[in-house]
Amino acid sequence: MKKNFGIWKMRRFTRLFLLILLFAGVQIFAQEDTTSTNVEAKVEEIKGALDGLNESYLETKTIVDALKKIKISGYVHAQYQSAQRDGAASYAGGNFGAGIHNRYTVRRGRLKVAYDNDITQFVLQIDATEKGLGLKDAYAMFKEPWMRTFGLKAGIFDRPFGFEISYSSSSRESPERTRLFQTLFPGERDLGASLEISQPEGDFSFVNFKGGFFAGNGVNPEVDNQKDFIGRLGFSFPFYEENLGIDFGLSTYIGKVKRADGKTIYTVNSASLASASTSELWADRKYFGFDLQVYYSLPVLGGFTLRSEVIGGDQAGSSANSSTSPTSLLTGDIYQRNFLGYYLMYVQNIGEQNQFVAKYDVYDPNSDVAGNEVGAVAAARLGSGDIKYSTLGLGLVHYWDDNIKFVFYYDIVKNETSKNLSGFTEDLKDNVFTLRMQYKF
Repeated sequence: MKKNFGIWKMRRFTRLFLLILLFAGVQIFAQEDTTSTNVEAKVEEIKGALDGLNESYLETKTIVDALKKIKISGYVHAQYQSAQRDGAASYAGGNFGAGIHNRYTVRRGRLKVAYDNDITQFVLQIDATEKGLGLKDAYAMFKEPWMRTFGLKAGIFDRPFGFEISYSSSSRESPERTRLFQTLFPGERDLGASLEISQPEGDFSFVNFKGGFFAGNGVNPEVDNQKDFIGRLGFSFPFYEENLGIDFGLSTYIGKVKRADGKTIYTVNSASLASASTSELWADRKYFGFDLQVYYSLPVLGGFTLRSEVIGGDQAGSSANSSTSPTSLLTGDIYQRNFLGYYLMYVQNIGEQNQFVAKYDVYDPNSDVAGNEVGAVAAARLGSGDIKYSTLGLGLVHYWDDNIKFVFYYDIVKNETSKNLSGFTEDLKDNVFTLRMQYKF
């Protein structure tokens, strides 16, 4: 009986042990199945995160690539000026106010945004000063993708004439452009379209051309349906072994100024009588110019630059007292003159942070008369618009760092005199000292 009972207990224990093993196996299998499911879920989660990260990277790269095409630059000219007398008329940043002979001004406050998409370009530049906000540049440019030699520019931009117009005010060593250019090309810019030809490399890389048709009114709306042609053919010859570079160009301006109804075109080229025309509808505006730039490095002293331009031709002014190019439709008589002007500029580097500047410019608005002939005969219709001016500018430029430079400059202005013209019987007191700080980025 005891033996049977022992066998029964052994069998019961064996069954219980087998049940425990079976249950443990089921649990292990279930756990392994759950672990496998979790791993697969984790893998899918990581793959999703990587896909999202890659998508985010591509979006960021697209934004960064677009932002790399945008260039923002600008500069500010903060300056102090002092003239010889109150209310001096000046081309060194504009006339002084009545009773004023010294002043603080923000001569220029430029902000420029350019988007360069390889063969296409967009540019917008504004000018902010104490006088207000103005538009300087707004143009689009396209360059053909095959040879990258021919380009088309349209909008508001620098007139393609000579050198001084296109030489940026942020880089120019003298505070202002010459009286010659300020008279012929007020504001420097015009509204129009221009073809540009420049071979990046090859047999003709030394020559370039810029030219097109413009409204002729500066940054102003069209007023007379007349389009003026402006163009420059330029040449560049670098002599690397001699540390020498020579650039020069030939420029022309062919345009017209419309006579208002009932008004007269006077040709003032005589000391005795001005010829008059009421039949001609247009007065000529023709300029022909030559510019030269020489770059050379002197032993010990360092590099120097020599620049010169000469311009002559026919100018249509608004009155006997002005030969400035019109920027709107004239409502009075037109005065046609033969003019001649030029400048010579020398810039010498002194070390790595200083430059000495000497600039001499001459503008003769009427090369057919001189001195006491002006104002002598009323029928000649000669006035202050026919007076010749010369300016000697001397200056020192100090570059503090890549952003800031200081300009110390003095303009010595001499005018032609005439005993027959009131206000010009002697040299005017219109010399101007300029102290400027420029910040550029």
